[in-house]
Amino acid sequence: MLFSTRCRQTMSFKNRFGPGFLVAAAFIGPGTVTTASMSGANFGYALLWALVFSVLATWVLQEMAARLGLATGKGLTEALRGQMGHPWLGWACVGLVLAAIGFGNAAYEGGNIVGASIALESLWGQGPWALLIGGLAFALLMANSYLLLERVLVVLVLLMSAVFLLTFLAAEPDWGAIAGGLAPGLPEGSAVTALALIGTTVVPYNLFLHASSVQEKWGRLPAGEAISLARADAAWSVGLGGLITLAIMSTAAVAFFGRSEGFSGVAMATQLEPLLGSWSRWCFAAGLFAAGLSSAIAAPLAAGYAVAGALGRDHPKAAQVKRWVALVVVVVGTTLASLGIKPVTAIVFAQAFNGFLLPVVAVFLLWVMNNRQLLGNHVNGWLANGVGVVIALVVSALALWKLF
Repeated sequence: MLFSTRCRQTMSFKNRFGPGFLVAAAFIGPGTVTTASMSGANFGYALLWALVFSVLATWVLQEMAARLGLATGKGLTEALRGQMGHPWLGWACVGLVLAAIGFGNAAYEGGNIVGASIALESLWGQGPWALLIGGLAFALLMANSYLLLERVLVVLVLLMSAVFLLTFLAAEPDWGAIAGGLAPGLPEGSAVTALALIGTTVVPYNLFLHASSVQEKWGRLPAGEAISLARADAAWSVGLGGLITLAIMSTAAVAFFGRSEGFSGVAMATQLEPLLGSWSRWCFAAGLFAAGLSSAIAAPLAAGYAVAGALGRDHPKAAQVKRWVALVVVVVGTTLASLGIKPVTAIVFAQAFNGFLLPVVAVFLLWVMNNRQLLGNHVNGWLANGVGVVIALVVSALALWKLF
């Protein structure tokens, strides 16, 4: 009996964490490392408020997506198609969303693999690192095991956390300056960086990933219990992702803000040598590698969930479609990275497209999360609606700002 009790306790602990780490792995990629580093190096802690807002917005939207998936048994794409009045309109909307996610994730995948490759190059020089990383991501996705992918991503996120948070503490940040950064403000020339901080954290494709992955993790539990677990998991994982981003920003601020030397990855490792000694290069490389590999797994997985979700969870071909879409994204990203093609233009275009996609998805989430016929007692309350409206207005304003 004692053994069975311990077994149940262990299962219960493992059952509490999962899909949220996929979300954290997806948004803490090389792009986030670079953006947070540039923010800290150029503006110190002045844009910390933008990071706090983006973490809050991410948690609110991810919680809605998870609640939708668990309460209805539908992915976000299927729900989008079902909410439209006419079938052709539903499929047209789904087609535009899938085109944006498919193209965007293929471009991001190239950047993720390049980022992880740079980490290995900084330690061991030139090598076929892009093919190695792409092959590893391909093999993990070919295994077609959600549990395996979840465990790998949990380990990578925890590795990132350990590396960046320990570096953050070793850098001895100015806590008063950190507190001051919570007050909204835009130093001269910082508007684009503030937008980038929000854009690399609040990622549209993560909403599709979360709505479907929670069903695989907790779909067999009663809806109320599953939603409670998903809500706590999202809060823990997104909060941890925010702490990682703060640690990167703060470390760069300590090393570069107010100094003449410009920011670069090599310079970051060099500046950290007085704090970490000979381990500085290894620490920065380990964090960047974990960020690149985790995103290289999560991005194609999200694309697969989004496309398969259009068919419906019970469609006989849904699992195959999810798997092969994910593998195609990995192959395209690996090809871009291994040929030395810099996917910067594609990534910038994808970020712009996703910037316009995010308000659409946010408004749709608010709309569907108030459908009592679909969600029953799991519809949004007044607080969730109020915060959701603020987030939708802010991301819509950012999209318009980018346009003009």
